[in-house]
Amino acid sequence: MALRADHVVMPGGRVATREIVEHAGAVAIAALDEDDRLMMIYQYRHAVRRRLWELPAGLLDQADEDPVEAAARELREEAGLEASDWSVLLDVVPSPGFSDESVRAFLARGLTEVQRPELGDDDEEADLELRWMPLDDAVAMVLSGEIVNGVTVASILAIRVIKDGHGTTRKPDAEWPDRPTRFAARKDQ
Repeated sequence: MALRADHVVMPGGRVATREIVEHAGAVAIAALDEDDRLMMIYQYRHAVRRRLWELPAGLLDQADEDPVEAAARELREEAGLEASDWSVLLDVVPSPGFSDESVRAFLARGLTEVQRPELGDDDEEADLELRWMPLDDAVAMVLSGEIVNGVTVASILAIRVIKDGHGTTRKPDAEWPDRPTRFAARKDQ
């Protein structure tokens, strides 16, 4: 991450300073099996000092990294799964008041188990708990406040809306207008 200060002309003409956290961008994966179960991860998040239920997810490692390839890598590394069917579920900008972070959430179907890479004790992924969670249980956990990760909440509810016939996913290469670029460009210099 990087921090920058922008000087912005406000509607009344006053110039205000806005501190912006630049982010590499990220992907999240709603891996849904044929029994309408989601692969969920329970992991410690130090910022909130507790474990959270989340979807498999990760940062875009390089400026030009293909988001579907990044999602496939994260799904394999974190959950030991591969998917044959990918679509864009939604894009989320979690904190636009101070960060350019944007997360693309994919719906992954046609799942098969694969070997997770060997992880050392120092790897964050080494302490993950994996669980197949029925979609209806996940929705109930969102509404009860047990699932609070923003991208996970939005993704679970989006799947429910789609399964109820009120929306569709997008092609895996759909335009992503909010994908962050500044941090990656600065990192590559």
